[in-house]
Amino acid sequence: MKIIEYFYSAHSAFAYIGSKRLLEICSEHGCRLEHRPIGLSPVVRAAGGKPFAGRTQRHVDYYFGREVERWAQFRGVPIINFRPTFHDNPLDLPNGMLIAAIDQGADVDTLSHAILEAHWQDDADLADPEALAKAASAAGIDPAPLLDAALTEPIQAMHQANTDEAIARGLFGSPTYFVDGDMFYGQDHLELMERALKKPFAPASFKNPRTKLSTG
Repeated sequence: MKIIEYFYSAHSAFAYIGSKRLLEICSEHGCRLEHRPIGLSPVVRAAGGKPFAGRTQRHVDYYFGREVERWAQFRGVPIINFRPTFHDNPLDLPNGMLIAAIDQGADVDTLSHAILEAHWQDDADLADPEALAKAASAAGIDPAPLLDAALTEPIQAMHQANTDEAIARGLFGSPTYFVDGDMFYGQDHLELMERALKKPFAPASFKNPRTKLSTG
C-alpha cells in the first residue's frame, strides 16, 4: 500500500481546498494518508518565507485572495470570501486534536476535513474547544477524548516533532505531500502527486547555483 505523507496546518486555506480531492485520490488508488499536522509559521520562517504581515498587499490579495477563490471554484469547494476572523489564533489545540485522533485510532481523515471545513466554510475559531467539538460531532466523531488529550505534553511533543521534521526536510508551507520521498508542495500539485502514485517521476537531477540563504 502506498503512503502519502501529508504535512499541513489545521487552518490552511489550500489544505482545505485540496482536502476532498486528496481523500478521493487515496480512495481511488488504495493509499494510506499519514497525517502530519505542523506549526506553520516556524516552517515558513525556516524556508526563508515572510510572515503574512511582512508581505505586500498585492501579494496577499493575489495569493491569499484571488488564488483561493479560483482554486475553490476549480475544485468545487464552498468557501467564505474573506480571511477567517480568527485565522491568527494559536493552532496548538486543533493540530493537537488531529494528532490525538491519530494516537487514539479515530478517523483522522474525516476529522481533518471537518476542521478545515469549519474554519473555511463556517468561519469557526479553531482555538475554541466548543467549535472543534461541534465540527467533530457533526462528522460523527466523539470530540471529548481528543480534546482532553490535545494539549497534553506527549501530544504536543509529537506536534513539535512534526514541525521539526518539516523544517529538516525543507518544506515551504502547507499543504505538502510526499510520495516515496518525492515532495509535492501545494494542492495545485495534487495531479502531479497522483501521477507519481501510478508512475514515479525520474530522480531529481536539476542543478542550481547556491543561494546566499543556502543551509545545506
